Amino acid sequence: MNIKNCTINDIDEIFRLYKIASEYQKSKEGVIVWPEFERSLVTNEIAENRQWKLIIDDQIACVWATTFSDEQIWEKKNSDAAVYIHRIATNPNFRGNSFVKIIVEWAKTYANDNTKEYIRLDTLGNNTKLIEHYTNAGFSFLGMFDLKNTEGLPDHYHKAPACLFEIQLNN
Repeated sequence: MNIKNCTINDIDEIFRLYKIASEYQKSKEGVIVWPEFERSLVTNEIAENRQWKLIIDDQIACVWATTFSDEQIWEKKNSDAAVYIHRIATNPNFRGNSFVKIIVEWAKTYANDNTKEYIRLDTLGNNTKLIEHYTNAGFSFLGMFDLKNTEGLPDHYHKAPACLFEIQLNN
């Protein structure tokens, strides 16, 4: 198992995994479904070394994106030193491997290397299974919040309150 930055050569696989994730979300009742993301969003993340992949047996098993600022979602808390994780998508051939726990362990080192005090992520709507999944991986569930400004965010942020999660690191 290896974690490293995605390259532009990975973009088709990233979008394939996003499509699979969206289809999976559609199969779950009451779950907010990811929209089709702008290719330029992912291209920029790759260029900025913010798109990551977990590789197992020369296959991309999981992808996610990071950022150090997420003001529209985290509002006043955005001033905290944090790494924000977005769009975790798992290759269905590797489901059930607790990749969120692996990403958390990776993110602890990544956050420390970048002098961050928190690891944060969000999801939308009252997806109790995902809330439980993230808390089992070590995140504290901070609650559900209506976002004040969703302009410019992907479409799914306009449809439901955001569930916020964080891990505070002991630096």
